Amino acid sequence: MLAKAAASVPDDANKPMLYEPKWDGFRGLVAWDGETVEIGSRGAKPLTRYFPELVEQLPAILPGPCLLDGEIVVSTGPAGAQRLDWEALSQRIHPAASRVAKLAAETPAMFIAFDLLADGDEDLQRHPFRERRARLERMLSGARHPLHLTRTTDDPDLARRWLAEFEGAGLDGVVAKPLDDAYAPDKRALIKIKHARTADVVALGYRVHKSGSGVGSLLVGLYDDGGVLRQVGGVAAWTDAMRRRLVDELAPLVERDESGAAVTGEGERSRFSGAKDVSFVRLRPERVLEVRYDQLEGMRFRHTVQFDRWRPDRDARSCTYAQLETVAGYDLADVLD
Repeated sequence: MLAKAAASVPDDANKPMLYEPKWDGFRGLVAWDGETVEIGSRGAKPLTRYFPELVEQLPAILPGPCLLDGEIVVSTGPAGAQRLDWEALSQRIHPAASRVAKLAAETPAMFIAFDLLADGDEDLQRHPFRERRARLERMLSGARHPLHLTRTTDDPDLARRWLAEFEGAGLDGVVAKPLDDAYAPDKRALIKIKHARTADVVALGYRVHKSGSGVGSLLVGLYDDGGVLRQVGGVAAWTDAMRRRLVDELAPLVERDESGAAVTGEGERSRFSGAKDVSFVRLRPERVLEVRYDQLEGMRFRHTVQFDRWRPDRDARSCTYAQLETVAGYDLADVLD
């Protein structure tokens, strides 16, 4: 079951909602049949092997066979200042079992349950969410770490406060769920509210579209306190016409060697990129664009950013981290309680 984006927390007396924190992790379905735990991703990819600590501990916590919908997350930081850590979580997707086991011990995951799809042999997907939630609360009344029941509220004002405060613990916003709706796989029947912010960034390169024609993604950067231009993310989702037009628009900025050939760089590789070509065409850092983003993860934007407009009035060197909003810290333990 998916969510569509909204600019603000909905408050409709004719459609009662339950509000939850939006956890920033891997969406997961946990199936426990009384003998074996299996974990699958939203896209039905198996995740079981990457989280052996959950496979080991959940059978002793769950009171009976069930199918849970929720989020797999990892937290790091000292007591009193813990927060979700996307980078630590993403490192768990590793082909080596020894590496997975090491990380499971160093940065163990937890599962945040927010829906109950089956209770024993009973399929609950056609039941309204208010009933599924009530049964989930009864089932997990004795749950303990690493299994947690997400908190909820029916108060939109409290949800707005969560939206403002919980980001400091690494959360991703708020989700509003209609209480009277059945579970609808692959339907965007939920509503997600995330922070919408803008920043002026420098175009530093582009990757060619997978079709072989036009710009696939535009790499962008910000200057740090030492004057170093750091790659902070990418802008994609261009139309076909815009992809082709960008190649011509950016041609004067392409860095070239003595022979006139375009200079390429090697982009940052992650465990998700695999053998994918991450090289890019380098651009002279002169063109500024305004983008929309939701949050920063370390020194980079957490998600792909959206193009807003070109900023010919801005000097590239003025595009620094100082323009980004600073989020007050919030202890993850206070979100889990």
